[in-house]
Amino acid sequence: MKKVFLLSTALAFTICAMAQPVIDKVIKFETEVHDFGKIKQSVPVTYDFSFKNISKGAVVIESATASCGCTTPVKPTEPIAAGTSNKITAGFNAGSPGPFTKTITIKVAGNDESKVITIKGEVLTAEAYEEYLKTKEGTPAPVKN
Repeated sequence: MKKVFLLSTALAFTICAMAQPVIDKVIKFETEVHDFGKIKQSVPVTYDFSFKNISKGAVVIESATASCGCTTPVKPTEPIAAGTSNKITAGFNAGSPGPFTKTITIKVAGNDESKVITIKGEVLTAEAYEEYLKTKEGTPAPVKN
């Protein structure tokens, strides 16, 4: 009798674990990585990561957690209806120059998995950014046929 109870308990836990939806079957991001390119130091930038609820029911974004304090994600506060789109805004304000790669971990309510979206780029000092703009402006536009 003990073996039957243990076996049925193990089976119940397995079924419950399998019932958790895989996050990629719940929401689908248009892109999971955004490259800002070269940005100016201490000048905030933002990017909207658009996603669609591809499940059959409403979805709640439980959390959007940044990998550091210089990245500020803003998530939807209301449930997202099935078939509709929404966004998570990634804000970034760099204090020091150099290349960066930052992540935001997305957690959907009722789902054990999480999704990671990424921002990256290169932060330039004010002087280096001005030089970059001059060289960029001095580059001739491509010829269109």
